[in-house]
Amino acid sequence: MTTKETFSLHGENLLKKIKELIAEGNIRKITISDKSGKELLSFPLTIGVVGALLAPVFAAIGALAALIGECSITVEREEKSKEENGPDTKA
Repeated sequence: MTTKETFSLHGENLLKKIKELIAEGNIRKITISDKSGKELLSFPLTIGVVGALLAPVFAAIGALAALIGECSITVEREEKSKEENGPDTKA
C-alpha cells in the first residue's frame, strides 16, 4: 500500500527536509513542486540507495533550493499492513 504526504516549506529548508525523509527509510518517491503546483523535480528511491549514490540528487536539490522560494514536497511512502504480512499464527 502506498500513501502520499505533502509538506510546504521554503527553499532554504528543502535539502534538510529531504535528508530527514530519506533517513526514515520507507520512502518510494519524492516530488518537488513550486508554489503553483508545477513539478520541478521527481526522483524514486529504492531500497539500498545511500551515500554517494544520492550525492548528485542532493546537489540538484541544493541548486533548486537556491532558486525557489516556497515549494512543496510530495512523498510516496510504502506502508506494510498486518494483512500483507499474513495473520498472526502464534499458539
